[in-house]
Amino acid sequence: MREHRYELEMPHPPERVWALMQDYARWTAYAPMVLGVEVVYPGDAHGNGLLRRVIYQLPFGRRGSALELVTGVTPARGYSYTMLSRTPGNDQTGRVVLEPLPGRRTRLSFEERYQLVSAPWRWFEGAIYGLINRKNEASMRALSAWLAAHPEYRPDLA
Repeated sequence: MREHRYELEMPHPPERVWALMQDYARWTAYAPMVLGVEVVYPGDAHGNGLLRRVIYQLPFGRRGSALELVTGVTPARGYSYTMLSRTPGNDQTGRVVLEPLPGRRTRLSFEERYQLVSAPWRWFEGAIYGLINRKNEASMRALSAWLAAHPEYRPDLA
């Protein structure tokens, strides 16, 4: 099992970061691999139990999809997720945490655990997840940049 962790301080309040993270129609504006997000099931009032299908770009012009179950939601503070695989043992888990910092800033912490068990994919696990990890980190930096470039987005939370 491999694990990836990443932290980023953002000059935005957690409520505004959270609002954009929950605005699935805008994921394609800042996440370089994401082609679309479909909410399959909305979950409860806070999003616990939300089931989303993320369509993403793969190398060589191919497309993939991930079915993600969101749990442990604390609005404007974070959530956990499980990427449900068709193959037993290939589920991935992760967590996103938004920590308020002085000056209406936020520390975003991201962690993900993964393991590929099927050949031939397990032989290339390091390279595959190296690419995915770089794209995830780029998405988080781009989320912050998008908020900075769009002060009109949720100014009530600024």
